[in-house]
Amino acid sequence: MKKQERHRIIRELIESRNIETQEDLAVALQEQGFKVTQATVSRDIKELMLIKVSDMRGGYRYAFPREQSHVMSSEQLDRLVRNSVISIRSGGNLVVLHTLPGTAQGVAFAVDNMKWEGVMGTVAGDDTIFVALEKPEIAEEFSAYFRK
Repeated sequence: MKKQERHRIIRELIESRNIETQEDLAVALQEQGFKVTQATVSRDIKELMLIKVSDMRGGYRYAFPREQSHVMSSEQLDRLVRNSVISIRSGGNLVVLHTLPGTAQGVAFAVDNMKWEGVMGTVAGDDTIFVALEKPEIAEEFSAYFRK
């Protein structure tokens, strides 16, 4: 039972956070009240068949194998952003990305799959994307990523 509950929490953590290392996962599990060792985390990763995928910031994160086909590489995201995003504005905890007509959905899909900590979600139209962030401080870092 304890293992099943831990695996359920790991699934939730992987889907909601950017977990880059076994240590990140162990800390997140400890925050949830689980006392785990590196060996336990390693075994859980193997049993859940987690894989490492590109996280759009140039690093890697844990994901489920089914996600791999839906996740863009950092190069693909960079190319999509370079070719699609026209302007970026932020105010409070909201960032607005203006894109070429017809490209907002693709960019929003990429943003949603970045698993950027603090991004609550996106709403995309034809050429505009609203990105809701948990805190205003995240908006500057997020905007800077897209401006580079």
